[in-house]
Amino acid sequence: MTSYAILIGLSLAVILSYVFNLASQATRIPSVLLLLLTGIGLQQLSEYVGYALHIPKTLLEIFGIIGLIMIVLEGSLDLRLSRDKVPLIRRSFLAALLMLVSQAAVIGALLHLWLGAGWQTCLLNAVPLVVISSAIAIPSVASLTGEKQEFIVYESTFSDILGIMLFNFVDQEDFAQGGGLLTFGRGVVLIVLVAMFSTALLTFLLTRLRGHVKFFLLFSFLVLIYSLAKKLHLSSLLLVLAFGLAVNNYDLLLNTVRRWLPRLHLPAPAALEAELHQLKSITAESAFLIRTFFFLLFGYSISIPSLLSAPLIGEGLLVVAVLTALRFLYLRYVAQASLMPELFIAPKGLITVLLFYSIPAQHQLGEVSENILFIVILLTSVLMMVGLIISHQRPTADVEF
Repeated sequence: MTSYAILIGLSLAVILSYVFNLASQATRIPSVLLLLLTGIGLQQLSEYVGYALHIPKTLLEIFGIIGLIMIVLEGSLDLRLSRDKVPLIRRSFLAALLMLVSQAAVIGALLHLWLGAGWQTCLLNAVPLVVISSAIAIPSVASLTGEKQEFIVYESTFSDILGIMLFNFVDQEDFAQGGGLLTFGRGVVLIVLVAMFSTALLTFLLTRLRGHVKFFLLFSFLVLIYSLAKKLHLSSLLLVLAFGLAVNNYDLLLNTVRRWLPRLHLPAPAALEAELHQLKSITAESAFLIRTFFFLLFGYSISIPSLLSAPLIGEGLLVVAVLTALRFLYLRYVAQASLMPELFIAPKGLITVLLFYSIPAQHQLGEVSENILFIVILLTSVLMMVGLIISHQRPTADVEF
């Protein structure tokens, strides 16, 4: 394949993704689902013409990590904090936490019954299946407004962060002996301190850097800090969320800092307004580009013949049914919240793949677990599409069953 052929393919991929975004606004079909199906179609076409392209798992991981960072940053840059938002943030945090723990326990028990593997192994394989993918949820709810959109953005982001924390907790060597709680607690305290330091550093760079090239330098620092924290098994996605919230709520941050450190000289909020506008624009463009290539490549990597198994499809359907039932019970009887479209917007995707690829070799369950993962990702994306379509067709958003 020539260089120009590759450039033509990359350009067509970006154009196609833009068309999918326009189609998504009109049909409520998530653009990421269309990208996944396109990748699957390209894989079938390449097999038909006899051209096999191997997608390295490392390449998918790199696109996934950068995409996750940019998408969470994009979502957090649109969130404004205020006293009246505290109940919403608390409600979304509790939803993410309770759903994550309860669903992981139930799915882990199902895997234990099916495969007879150890509890730690089953829980490690269950966590990726229950984490809500903010990479899919956040861009898919752009058409929603008000608290519904903010709830999904907060919940999916908290689900990513808490999911990584739960995964790291279960992955500890002394987890089975119950001795990992102290180590986990130290990690939580450490990541909060690192988040405070990194947010201060990145905000300082944003206000002080001059010149035409600075935003991708800022992104490089963000990816660097994220990766270093990840190497220490910390929930580094919290750094991204904290930075985005701090920048978009700089006036609140400035008032807090001045209250505690009155002699510290910081730039006025007006000095950050133009920079914030550019940062949002570049972040959105970068997230769009990375998301396009990740989901196309991920769809291309899915092997259709291995998924066409009646027992396997049944197991995937059962997992999705259990996840949806638990979410229904929480929203209806615990949170007493509206069900449409919140019940159906719990897609699995980018973070699911990244966590699955992070499972140590001794805890991997082989092709069965991997194929169930693919089926769950596709089915939850279809469910989200149905929820968005139904919600759009109804004049009243708060629908109770």
